[in-house]
Formats: sequence, C-alpha cells, structure tokens
Amino acid sequence: MMKKLMIVALVILVVGASAQQKPLDMWGMFTKTRFVEKLNREFGMYFLYPIFPDELKAMEGKEVSVTGFYIPLDMSTSNYAVLSKFPNAECFFCGGAGPESIVVAYLKKKPTKRINVDEIITIKGKLKLNDSDIDELNFILLDAEITN
Repeated sequence: MMKKLMIVALVILVVGASAQQKPLDMWGMFTKTRFVEKLNREFGMYFLYPIFPDELKAMEGKEVSVTGFYIPLDMSTSNYAVLSKFPNAECFFCGGAGPESIVVAYLKKKPTKRINVDEIITIKGKLKLNDSDIDELNFILLDAEITN
C-alpha cells in the first residue's frame, strides 16, 4: 500500500511540475540572432541584416508571448504596438540597444485602454521573422493580442 501511495505521489509531482513550465524567454531567443552589415543597393546604404538561429526559425509561425516595455507610438490610428526589452531611454530607437531588443505586434484589435510609456505589457501572437524588408522590424507578432 505504501509503495502504491509513493508512486501516485511521484506521478502527481511530475505532472504538476510539467504543468508549471517556465515560459520561453523570447528576448533570450532574439539575442541569439547575429546581424551582418550589408549594402542595400536600392538605398545605397549599409543596413544590418539578421541571421536567425535555427531554434528561432523553428518557432516561426508558432504562437509566442513577449513581455516588454511599451514604446510610445500613435496607436489611435493603427493597430500595432512596439515592445522593447529595455525602458524607453535605453531602447533601440533612443539608446544604445540593438535591433534584437525590439518587436512589433500587429494587434487583432486596438487596445481598450491607454498604454503609458514604459508600461510593461505582454503580447501574444504568431512569430514572423523578417530578414529582408528594411521598412519592417526583424521580429514580428501577427494576429496579436495584449494579454495583461
């Protein structure tokens, strides 16, 4: 009887631990991306182009969540949000961070509440990787929604 009870307890422990898996660190995944400087003939300028790691490529098209600092953009006329790994003063656009520290999310619907600068939010969406369109960010969430 005691042996059966121990086995049941062990099964419950294993199932419980697996159900509480730590969420995937997307910023850590994005950081594994290497960037190379290449000449863009259309603009006659050098730009950074990403080389995505295989583990990140395998996640393309899958739903992921990213938590970060809201970067202020005019969302009253659009349905997208930009998140940064760092606060506004240190973000890619304003500070010294790299392109691996920002993600754009194209939201299914506009937020129902105003989002403040540097407010920490979580967005869930399907991951798209961009390695060629210089008018777009490298990390994109499609069909996205704010989950907090």
